[in-house]
Amino acid sequence: MTTIELSNDERAQGRLSDETVKRGVKAIMDDGVVVLKDVVDPTHVAILRERVLEDVDKFVNRPDAPFNWNRGNVQQDPPPFPPYLFRDVLANEYAIQITHGVLGDGLYNAFYSGNTAMPSDQRQPVHADMGQLWQNQEIAHPPYALVVNLPLVDMGPENGSTEVWPGTHKDVTVSIQDGDIKVSPEALEVRRAVSPPLQPIVFAGSLLIRDMRMWHAGMPNRTQQPRPMLAMIHHVAWWPSGKFPLHSSAEELLKHPVLRQHADYSSEKIDYTTFGAAHEFAEAK
Repeated sequence: MTTIELSNDERAQGRLSDETVKRGVKAIMDDGVVVLKDVVDPTHVAILRERVLEDVDKFVNRPDAPFNWNRGNVQQDPPPFPPYLFRDVLANEYAIQITHGVLGDGLYNAFYSGNTAMPSDQRQPVHADMGQLWQNQEIAHPPYALVVNLPLVDMGPENGSTEVWPGTHKDVTVSIQDGDIKVSPEALEVRRAVSPPLQPIVFAGSLLIRDMRMWHAGMPNRTQQPRPMLAMIHHVAWWPSGKFPLHSSAEELLKHPVLRQHADYSSEKIDYTTFGAAHEFAEAK
């Protein structure tokens, strides 16, 4: 898996070189995933981490808690209002250069949420968040949606870093029309023989960008501390998507010449701890 470390010149200029952009785009097209190391201000990460960890109990203790498959993984939105909104999170220049290189002009962000791996010995089934657009393809079509993940703590196999299956964005096994995003055991074994999965180590403040079609799974967090990770989704211009809520103060903060925020801006109180819904969750008998 490709990890890009910025040069001193790139950091000073606030932009990736053309060569680095090409390298990042190639990693997405070939492997379905790339990591940009240490590209979010550590102070911003610390502010978000403190609030997100403070909020965990509000999500997991809801009667309708938004667990994904099991209690080991909960969808958890961050606060969508000041002082928790940062341009280098929601409109990160380096990430936008990569996603624009893949998705082209008119791309937009239509998601701001996250998932927290709770202390647990449970794992998710391998799945694709969004499958191929058509069934029975012989060759996969180009990308249409990219997830931009921001871990708020260092993550690795011990605390539930996401299992990823490089190259599976080009596998045509799972499509949107199937009605099930899980990958069959038979398809997993075929793929495992070609290229096994991995659990990357990704440091807090880095950004992991992956194709939405890529097979992956939430994994056990064998520590005693929750592992929070934020998520945004950059879509190709023509993809239809709903809006997500943001405080009205973010409209000017996040204005960008390339990436649009597909958001509903409001100056009213946003009760974000009620957001999210469970996915295929059932209590163990």
